[in-house]
Amino acid sequence: MRNKALVVGYILVVWFVISFVTNIIGPLMPLIISDFHLSLTLAGFLPFSFFLAYGVVSIPAGILIERIGPKPVLLGAFALNLAGALAFSRFPTYGVAVGALFVIGLGMAMLQVVINPLMRVAGGEQHFAFYSVMGQLVFGLASFVSPLVFASLMTGPGAKAFLAALPFHAHPQWVALYWLFAVIFAAVILVTLTMRIPPIELKDEEKAGALETYLGLLKSPHVVLFFLGIAAYVGTEQSLANWMSQFLATYHGVSPTAEGARSVGGFWGLMSVGCLIGLAALKLFDAKAVLVAISVLAIGCVAVALFGSREASLIAFPTCGFFLSAMFSIVFSLALNSVPRNHGALSGILCSGILGGAVVPLLVGALGEHIGLRAAMFAVFVTLGFILSIGFWARPLVRNETIAWRKAKAA
Repeated sequence: MRNKALVVGYILVVWFVISFVTNIIGPLMPLIISDFHLSLTLAGFLPFSFFLAYGVVSIPAGILIERIGPKPVLLGAFALNLAGALAFSRFPTYGVAVGALFVIGLGMAMLQVVINPLMRVAGGEQHFAFYSVMGQLVFGLASFVSPLVFASLMTGPGAKAFLAALPFHAHPQWVALYWLFAVIFAAVILVTLTMRIPPIELKDEEKAGALETYLGLLKSPHVVLFFLGIAAYVGTEQSLANWMSQFLATYHGVSPTAEGARSVGGFWGLMSVGCLIGLAALKLFDAKAVLVAISVLAIGCVAVALFGSREASLIAFPTCGFFLSAMFSIVFSLALNSVPRNHGALSGILCSGILGGAVVPLLVGALGEHIGLRAAMFAVFVTLGFILSIGFWARPLVRNETIAWRKAKAA
């Protein structure tokens, strides 16, 4: 029992690390563009390289877990993360950044594939939903804290002392973050080596499945549409998170290391709050109705963020995170509830849709080069419009259980 509690705590730490590192790209974007003298298109390749890794390794990572177990996969993932962070912190150039972010992305994708079934085993099936929500809250907390740490390293009272303690000179200054990440990854590797990680006996819905299973699922138009729905969600989330600070700096003169960083932190913080509100809403209303409502509200919030005043944008951009918070879970669950079998293979296909986090921000950057960032971010209206449509065409075989549904069933 004690070891299981330690493993649950370890998994929550892993969630924190994943989020802390993953969502720092957005606050850094204006500084990366300025210091590396990048066009918006070239800047867009940074999140592209990171999230491309999810499309590449999500399914193979599931197969690896079945064959060699969770601990080697965890160690391999953190080794990739450490290698990427060290490469970029030691050689901070644009070309190395693109490659390093891809390598870090490979590690992060492997971690996300392994820790969900590991949480089910360590925490117990009866507590899995509770710990999953706790994991999402920790994820949101780390995303909220990460930009604040970035701002502190840039302007805080301890910044000079930290920079002086580094083994190599950090230039530009924000590269110090990747030295910090390298230290964190090294520490987690040491902890992982000492941990007794329980073996994972994958349930049928968690198993990767054969190639024929994937091909069979992909013949279904609805499976393809749900894959696009996940891609649209992650593309929306990452486009807002990655381009928010640059937008505020370009159109409203907002400092990337102060208000810009706080806005990105607020985006992720409100996403955590929205996650809790979303759970309550799903106990009261049908999932499709909730998806329609939050999609409409998100579209309105993005419109205010793009066309409102400076003060309105500073409020609206973070608030978008509140309305986006439940979308991923709803689309994912609607997809699984629309297919009677092969849920493990379907989950692999859906997780590959995280590739949308690579494609849409790159598209925004490329368009922004020609038509301006404000007009380019109209792409977010397209992705949100597609998510909105899911609330109308989805036909789940199983509905989410609401209080009214439970009372009707009892009667």
